[in-house]
Amino acid sequence: MFSVPRQMSRASALTLGSAAAVFFLAGCGNNYRPVVSAINPVGPSSQPTVYATALSDPGNGKNGLITVVDVFGETNIANASVAPLPSYLGVDPLGEAYVLHSNSVLVDSFTSASGLMTNAVRQSSLAAGAAPTQVNPGSGSGAIYITEPGLSQVSVLTGGAPPTARQDLPVPANPVYTVGLSSSQRVYTLSQGATPGTSVGTATAIENGTNNVISASIPVGISPIYGIMTADSRRAFVVNKGNGTGNGTVTVINVQGNVLDRTVNVGVNPIWADLAPAVNEIAVLNAGTGTTPGSLSIINVALCSQIALTGNTACDATNPTDAANFGTVLATVPVGVGPVQVAVLQDLSKAYVANATDGTVTVVDMNSMVATKTITLPKQADAQGNLTIPSNLNWIGAVAGDPTGKVLVTAKNSQSLYIIRTDTDVLSTSIPLQGYGVSVRIAQ
Repeated sequence: MFSVPRQMSRASALTLGSAAAVFFLAGCGNNYRPVVSAINPVGPSSQPTVYATALSDPGNGKNGLITVVDVFGETNIANASVAPLPSYLGVDPLGEAYVLHSNSVLVDSFTSASGLMTNAVRQSSLAAGAAPTQVNPGSGSGAIYITEPGLSQVSVLTGGAPPTARQDLPVPANPVYTVGLSSSQRVYTLSQGATPGTSVGTATAIENGTNNVISASIPVGISPIYGIMTADSRRAFVVNKGNGTGNGTVTVINVQGNVLDRTVNVGVNPIWADLAPAVNEIAVLNAGTGTTPGSLSIINVALCSQIALTGNTACDATNPTDAANFGTVLATVPVGVGPVQVAVLQDLSKAYVANATDGTVTVVDMNSMVATKTITLPKQADAQGNLTIPSNLNWIGAVAGDPTGKVLVTAKNSQSLYIIRTDTDVLSTSIPLQGYGVSVRIAQ
């Protein structure tokens, strides 16, 4: 984890004015040349080049569509077709992208950057009956992991376009997600067991090296559904949905020790989470009952290395223990109805929650730990031409910037990619996707 005291980690966006050159004419009546009095511009610093890749499905069995967007320029810079029924998109930090498809063993792969064309998309196949649900991409030529519940296994491949097969590893029944980073010592495949909603789930540890072997089987909660890992790969957090009616949990795994750390109780039906590393917190999204508002559980996840004193032998830099208040739920913040995902804006310490049912985005200040605004997305025409709210929001991503960051949102019933400014928290623009939104990923 980053070792930054909470009171020193807050940043705010600055909006800088721009200056213009002022022109004067020297005198009148004679042919005097213009004199230019230049004022050096002091406008905002140039934004970095950041690409987002949006996946959409036109329906009716037509090919899926990829739209590559310049995030800060808010422009569509490339498009390509993929196989029909696209269901999942994974993009690694270098822009290598992989698309899975419903009821299919096809995997589309490509480099997500400007100049992308359909003929740059490569296609490969998994084993028959794989029914893949999720791909965890590595970085560059590193390993990628495709979760295959149809075969109760994880397929390990070498990244690229197309990826090449390495091996298949057996895991417990109903695997749903693989947690880990390309740089982490190991990754964890989450399985829900023979009876999802009743069985105790499992996190199967896979060594993330040249030889991808299984090294541990760690019990987690009921119905594990999602997970995240800290940037330093010291802790993994498994979101356990539970039986669907009561409170869920978050299982903490000590990645370095490859052992169970602890379990933290959160809200009803937790389904997603994101990191706030600058303040040593995670934000866990609780979906609620579906008819009442969901909530965001903000949890302290500081390690002892953050507060270690010289000579404190309890803090091992190679395997630090949890700080005294590790796992404390600092706040539970109400959000909208039917929330599906949360994205934390790292430098501004704000979280953005996509609420599927009411077509809104809730803004949560991670400093005061309260919801500060609800952004209602504009109505869109449906297949019959009727204007409806973009309900069924299904993906949200955030990227920091100066003077403003951006939040990107897709919805199942909308053919637009929504872009929100983070300095004002208002909708900046909508980019046509030519298909209904499936997801959007930001490569940084």
